[in-house]
Amino acid sequence: MIEKIHINIKVPNETCYLGLIGKIGEDLAHTLTRSAVNREVLGYELNTVLTEAMANVIFHANKGDPTRSIEITLSVEGNRIIIKIYDEGHGFDAANQALAAPCTPDDLSERGRGIFIIRSLMDSVTYKRMNGKHVLEMVKTFH
Repeated sequence: MIEKIHINIKVPNETCYLGLIGKIGEDLAHTLTRSAVNREVLGYELNTVLTEAMANVIFHANKGDPTRSIEITLSVEGNRIIIKIYDEGHGFDAANQALAAPCTPDDLSERGRGIFIIRSLMDSVTYKRMNGKHVLEMVKTFH
């Protein structure tokens, strides 16, 4: 039997929800009983990408505006986890975001590596505008 899970979440644009959303990613990984995947590692990866992506939306796309909200969908379809994060804020040029690890002391600021981390942990990362919203889609394939 192929696992199929679909979760929709909508939260206010506030950092107090980062832990909750990350924990949902961890818990989702732990439900994958029909897979040989290391559920602890996958849970950590999902927690990390969800909190990084949400923080980017809160601080950059939505500019900290507490009247805005963030929508998240998490789906398991066969051997793929698909995460989509929707926002109505300011877009960004995903193609020109840092792809490499920081190499010099000037590159070692405390911020600015979220997209690099997300791309490092996921198999596919796309960003587009759809139906008046920006959509960050992250896909992880597991076996």
